[in-house]
Amino acid sequence: MPASRTRKIVMTGVLAAVAVMLGITRWGFIPWFGGVSLTIMHVPVIIGAVLEGPVVGLGIGLIFGLFSMIQAGVAPNGPGDVIFTNPLISVLPRLFIGPLAWLVWTGLKRWPVPGLLAAGAVGSLTNTVLVLGMIGLTGAYPWPVIGGVLVSNGLPEVLISAVIVLAVVAAWRQIPVGRKQGADL
Repeated sequence: MPASRTRKIVMTGVLAAVAVMLGITRWGFIPWFGGVSLTIMHVPVIIGAVLEGPVVGLGIGLIFGLFSMIQAGVAPNGPGDVIFTNPLISVLPRLFIGPLAWLVWTGLKRWPVPGLLAAGAVGSLTNTVLVLGMIGLTGAYPWPVIGGVLVSNGLPEVLISAVIVLAVVAAWRQIPVGRKQGADL
């Protein structure tokens, strides 16, 4: 039991550090049309949940959310970032990414490739829908704008997240994907 607990703590720290690094370096933001970016900063949360369980996913999500809130206050990238100083927008939604991705993975792990794709997609959708939903509920932006962001950014993020989660977890756990397995991915 102590080795398992130590492993979970280490995985939480390492993947939280990856999420923070993605934010600080801006590598977690893929340039997209219209001057906006697609984010993959939630991917370490999903990977942590799939590999180590919902508590690890929740921990990484908490650190990701706190980092988002601090970064929005200290080093905003634009005027829209100010709304992320509200913990209801930046922290609360991120707590659900890992546990929901883990639930999907647990239900589908008999079929690893579809299960990992689904876990990546659900984790990404959780982030997008809950963050945008909180933005709408707090009145920071009107619902039509939020709907546009959901379609233009949310759907591509789902695809990117699903593919990255599949590639990383399949390589880590030596799960065959087509004719490729492990490091061959």
